[in-house]
This record gives sequence, structure tokens and C-alpha cells, in this order.
Amino acid sequence: QVQLVESGGGLVQPGGSLRLSCAASGNVFSINLMGWYRQPPGKQRELVATITSGGKTNYADSVKGRFTISRDNAKNTVYLQMNSLKPEDTSVYYCYARLRRGGGVLEYDYWGQGTQVTVSS
Repeated sequence: QVQLVESGGGLVQPGGSLRLSCAASGNVFSINLMGWYRQPPGKQRELVATITSGGKTNYADSVKGRFTISRDNAKNTVYLQMNSLKPEDTSVYYCYARLRRGGGVLEYDYWGQGTQVTVSS
């Protein structure tokens, strides 16, 4: 059993900052890729940012220069620092991990339950 537990969402004014965290727990052997996606109201889920175990990052164009993804491999945790937030960043944010379980060779995709981020004055 593997769980991804997110925290850090909430309400913030435009121009403000939030930091999201997501910790993977359970039968985790190794985590290749971790990241964040979001699903705005009435839209499809979209990539926000990803980071490999080696620290290589990838960002959506809409968040480049404002958001920073990082991870602590020892804690199986990924973070998303969000600065200069805009109303269009309002969404449910989902943590993602591609990992191996219990010494197995196959990789599986896991998702967190989602955390709401609302940017509004």
C-alpha cells in the first residue's frame, strides 16, 4: 500500500505565496519521478512541474519563473513553492509519483487526493 499525502493548500491573495508538500509513504522502494498537476474548474488535469530523482525539473510555461519544485529523496517528499500567484492559478493541485514498490522492477503511477489552492482578493 502506497499513499501520497498533500498539504499546504489554501486561500491567498493575488501576488501572494503558498508552499505545497507531498509525502509518499508505505511500501515505497524507490521513486523515479515526482511532480504536481492541477485541474482548474471545468478543465482537464494539466502538468504544473515534475522533478526526477536526480533533480532534473520540468515546468509548464504558465508557471516558469514563479513556481519552484524541489524534493527530499530521504523523506520521499516533493515540494512546490508558488510565488506571485494569480487568480488563474486557482485549482485543485494533485501530487504525482512514479515509483517502484517493495523491491520490484515495475513502476507504478500514484496520485494524491488533491489540495485546493484559491487565489482571490
